[in-house]
Amino acid sequence: MERQAPLFVKVEEYKDVLDILDLVKSKLKEAKTTLHEINDLKNQEDSELAIWANEIMDVEKKVEFIDTTLFEPENI
Repeated sequence: MERQAPLFVKVEEYKDVLDILDLVKSKLKEAKTTLHEINDLKNQEDSELAIWANEIMDVEKKVEFIDTTLFEPENI
């Protein structure tokens, strides 16, 4: 097993590392927030698309009913 000597870092460099680490944490938090917002928008879009699809299917059924009713021979 290798013996490790103590590591000495200049105080200025240590503060720079802490500042960079805080910046990285901040950017990660922003990225998570943005991703959450995008996901919310996607869910809203999916919901709207589902509503539109249902409305189109409803209109399609009504058109089919009208088509069959108009062109169906009458029972005499």
